[in-house]
Amino acid sequence: MTALPEPDPESEPRLLTVAEYAALGETDPGYTELQEGHILMSPSPVPDHNVACLNLCVQLITQLPDDLEAIQDIDIDLELAPKEDPGFSRRPDLVVVDRTARQRVRSEGGLLRAAEVKLVVEIVSPGSVRMDNVIKLGEYADAGIPHYWILDLRPPTSMHVWHLAGEFGYQDSGTFTDQFSLMDPFKVDVDLGRLL
Repeated sequence: MTALPEPDPESEPRLLTVAEYAALGETDPGYTELQEGHILMSPSPVPDHNVACLNLCVQLITQLPDDLEAIQDIDIDLELAPKEDPGFSRRPDLVVVDRTARQRVRSEGGLLRAAEVKLVVEIVSPGSVRMDNVIKLGEYADAGIPHYWILDLRPPTSMHVWHLAGEFGYQDSGTFTDQFSLMDPFKVDVDLGRLL
């Protein structure tokens, strides 16, 4: 793990590009994201969060078409700024991407790209309600990610589903409890009661 660089009190804060952020590697403790060149720290999730994410991933991978795969807790370059400008990188709880995306990262380096992401899932934590429902909702729409799901584990467990509607950004597809079925971005049945 790499420690975050110590701030120099005599220099102005430096905004990072996505490439500079990626070069930092893993940080300790918790995890980081990049918002307009600023590093944001988040604490490590609680066990229920991780178990729900794993169980959702297991449900999805058994239903994905062969050209897609699910990946947990991975940095995504939102591609919202030119490469030389302060950038945006998020670490969603779960993404569904083109299977070729991981192969590209393996051969070229860098991060997964928003253009490779079909679905992004965030699990709401007590300190992320506004971030997940407002900030990331806008960023993921601006990045052109076709589908965004927000999982809220507070009883009753619910999934809020969004899909891109052209220039209008995300359109609300509804909030589900218990079970739901969708045909887009792929045919899927999710049992929310089996996440915890």
